[in-house]
Order: sequence, then C-alpha cells, then structure tokens
Amino acid sequence: MAIKAKQLQAAKTEAIADVKACFEATNDFIFTEYRGLTVEQITALRSQLREKNCTYKVVKNNFARIAFEELKKSDVSSYFVGPTAVALYAGEDEVNSVAKILFEFAKDAPALVIKGALVGGEIYDPAKLEAFSKLPGKKELISMLMSAMQATTSKLARTLKAVADKKASETPA
Repeated sequence: MAIKAKQLQAAKTEAIADVKACFEATNDFIFTEYRGLTVEQITALRSQLREKNCTYKVVKNNFARIAFEELKKSDVSSYFVGPTAVALYAGEDEVNSVAKILFEFAKDAPALVIKGALVGGEIYDPAKLEAFSKLPGKKELISMLMSAMQATTSKLARTLKAVADKKASETPA
C-alpha cells in the first residue's frame, strides 16, 4: 500500500499524474532493478527497447504505487522496493521479445535484475517471465503456420497431379 500524505505538494501531485499517464498508455510492464548499471549501459538498453516500441523509465517507488492503485491495476507494490525502472510496452503483441532483450542484456550486465512483470493483467515472477521470453512471438508463430500450410498445400497439389496423371494414363484414348 502506498503512503499518502494528508496534503500533497503540487509538484508531487503532478509527478504522480505523469507516472499515471505513462502507466495508462501501457499494456504490459516489466519491473527491473538498475542499481549498478552505468549511464552507457542504460542508454544502450533504452536504445534496444525503443526498437520494440518499449520505454524504459526510472520511477519513484511511492509515486508508482499510488499510480497503480489509482488505475486499479493488479497489486505490484512488492516490485517497488529499491531502485526501480519499468519497461513499459504499449504494443499489442511481442512483449516476450522485450523480455528477451532484458534477459539477454542481463547476461552481459548482471547488475540488471529482473524483478517480475505484469503482462496482460497477470503477474509474472522472474522464472515465469524468462520462460515466456523464450516462446516465439506472434509473427514467428504466423510464419511457422504459413510454412506448414504451404508445405501441406504443395504436397496436396503434387498428390492430386499424380492421381490425375495416373488416371490419364489408365484411360484408353
């Protein structure tokens, strides 16, 4: 539960509103701890995430808790402990590719700790998120389906042609 003062300062109210606006425009959230990362590493990570239509934002824990409470999203307050940055994904699919980027980056920069995620309204712990990141994305699945369908279609066409050729050779002219 977020700690709320009896009278909020205008600057804090505005900051909470900004965080809330960012969270409203987002479907999926991946929570990380960035303590120990250099500015260059964070910049490189943001650049990689930006390619996937994802924003990486450092947030004040209390502001983020209040924003989540006001938005009536799942309780993720346990992730807002220590220095927290959130990968905000506003796309409709491919969130697993964002998780994949974070886990790959964490291999080279162990200071990046993935705390968990809120994906599609469901809370993911780090292990479940890592398993999710290894799944093929929507585009990859469609490609796999199309390849399978194309192979089946061409096999069917060859079979039909073979049957037609056989019938043609059996029929006396």
